[in-house]
Amino acid sequence: MGFCPQCRASGTVIEIEADGGSTAAPTPVGEVVSAPIRRLKTGLEEFDRVLGGGLVPGSVALLGGEPGVGKSTLVLEIGAALSGSGTRVLIATGEESRNQVGLRARRINAVADGLSVATESDVGRLSALIRAGTWPVVVVDSIQTATEGSSGVAGTTTLVRDAAAQLIAAAKESGVVVFLIGHVTKDGAIAGPKSLEHMVDVVLSLDGEAHRNLRFLRGTKNRFGSVHEIGVFEMTDHGLDPVADPSAVLAGRRETPVAGSVLFPALDGRRSLLVEIQALVVPTTAAQPRRSVKGLTASRVHQVIASIDRHGKISMGGREVYVSAMGGISIAEPAADLPMALAIASALTEVPLGSVAAWGEVALTGEVRSVSQADRRRAESRRLGVDHVVEAGDGRRLHDVFREVGVIPGQAERGNSLRVMPIREDVRA
Repeated sequence: MGFCPQCRASGTVIEIEADGGSTAAPTPVGEVVSAPIRRLKTGLEEFDRVLGGGLVPGSVALLGGEPGVGKSTLVLEIGAALSGSGTRVLIATGEESRNQVGLRARRINAVADGLSVATESDVGRLSALIRAGTWPVVVVDSIQTATEGSSGVAGTTTLVRDAAAQLIAAAKESGVVVFLIGHVTKDGAIAGPKSLEHMVDVVLSLDGEAHRNLRFLRGTKNRFGSVHEIGVFEMTDHGLDPVADPSAVLAGRRETPVAGSVLFPALDGRRSLLVEIQALVVPTTAAQPRRSVKGLTASRVHQVIASIDRHGKISMGGREVYVSAMGGISIAEPAADLPMALAIASALTEVPLGSVAAWGEVALTGEVRSVSQADRRRAESRRLGVDHVVEAGDGRRLHDVFREVGVIPGQAERGNSLRVMPIREDVRA
């Protein structure tokens, strides 16, 4: 350039040769020795399960969820639990005042000596608090409120990404666990740049229906453990309480069998949850019958309805179909095809199936294909006292399954097939 672009003086800019630095020699994977991961257990079993055993020092976790679902309540309970075991925790909030955080902490009994709160949103000062190392765990609530310098602007895509990068660097340098709380958009994605998810070590999602008390914590990314783990909590007047046996809550109990109800052992990570799938089929004179789906994948429900009509030998024309996974949980497994088909057929023919659990994928050709982890699904069904299980098998077709369970009038009674297996009383006991 020949001159300084700031002071406009000439002869002040000189050319230097950049030092490329030395490159470390590649190391064979077999020679790489890593120290065992040391984790901080929070004491909340459902939370530690999702993380794979606890928090890893120096890691950064992103917790997303809709407003009011309980993100701030959850991190307060985590902070109180860690503080009670001797680990100091700082909650830096840019959305609430100290009094608001204090009121919530007292309401949910999350007051501890080692738990501190600061109303701070400047990313520079937040990085300094993290690098100080005074608090081994720092919560930033939320990353969308982070500002830089005196601009006062928050929530832009560039600022959210840059703020996260600075906080992540501070966490790695100091070995402090950092929680970034993020809001979600209308379609359920974490607000801000998508790159924020691959910048962090752990991505957690807290969801649940507003009018229900159950909350589901899912891990969609975890560099220190398995993904797709799920933790179940119940929102009460005193905060989020872990649910030790969610299957007993989601499965539902009734003394008299009703048509249109089938149990499905869903898998989330290493946990099996027994969920009740309900269906309602009613006649209609509308040219376009309604299909209402809740908690399940709508495209798969439509595919199952078409298979019932074509391969199940049960006409679905002129009927509205309503299918729902009870309890507010969301299911995306193809293994839910068979219980959906049985629930719809049972509702249409008004034949109660009783205490039945089923799993299997329904193909477009009418085949009912096997799915993974059948042993775990069967064990969970037995533990909850289910009387019969309906499994898929090679060469089985949807019409054969309907005939075996008895939803087609005049067919064989349930239990005559090897695939419809009663659970023995001694095993259940």
